[in-house]
Amino acid sequence: MLGAASNATGTAFQREAASTLKQGGGLHFVLMLVRKPAWTIGVLGVMGAALFQALALLNGPIALVQPLFVLELPFALIIVGHLLHRRIPSEGWYGVASVVAGLGLLLGAAAPHGGGAQAPLSRWIPALVVCYALMAGAVVISRAPSSPQVRAVTLGVAAAVGNATTAALLKSATTTFSDHGVVAFLSAWQTYGFALTGIAAVLLLENALQAGPLAASQSALTIGDALVSLVLGVTVFQETIRAGAWILLELLGLVFMCFGVFLLTRAIPRIRTVGRRAA
Repeated sequence: MLGAASNATGTAFQREAASTLKQGGGLHFVLMLVRKPAWTIGVLGVMGAALFQALALLNGPIALVQPLFVLELPFALIIVGHLLHRRIPSEGWYGVASVVAGLGLLLGAAAPHGGGAQAPLSRWIPALVVCYALMAGAVVISRAPSSPQVRAVTLGVAAAVGNATTAALLKSATTTFSDHGVVAFLSAWQTYGFALTGIAAVLLLENALQAGPLAASQSALTIGDALVSLVLGVTVFQETIRAGAWILLELLGLVFMCFGVFLLTRAIPRIRTVGRRAA
């Protein structure tokens, strides 16, 4: 939860800093951003999110930790509203309630537990092959002639798979660091795996946000990340979730969560738009 709040804070402050400058790019634009206190706060927020995520993955199953990052959206709504001094629309609060209730129901019914922090190559290889194939396939589909919504969704899915894969590799790498120190951490292939996969996921997310509506890309990213993380937790780390009649409650929680994410991705841009017009 601290990781989700920290990431939402970092993203909101970075965008706030960028919005005060004229459109541009290159080194000059970056140097201008560095002078903004809001940008510094944003960078610290993102760094804090990475630290909290690593600590959470070190202490708990990925099937429990990663879905909690869905809470980044409710936190973002509240933070953006505060930064712009705007009243949060009612659908935003409905979205917050729906996401929190759905996530609580999903994780409460699934009750992820058990598993280990490391996995043999016999489980890593097929999981990575499938994940990277899904990412590549989504990119190929997004390049075909289609609507902005389809491109945003497919790239959002690719970014979601990348985020979940990065978290799985990060869990293994941080456990290596905790148990065996810096040298073992720098020698582990998972360390470089999560760094490269994380960069790819960020690039995919940037393209998803530019390809189409935020509601399409963010919904695919948020829900996809949670679901793929659940699957990786069960298949790679041998974590356990409850089945049987519990699946009905898990699906109901997922429905509430999806609906809440949809409402939040509609509410956040509305706050920004109204704020810019007021300025």
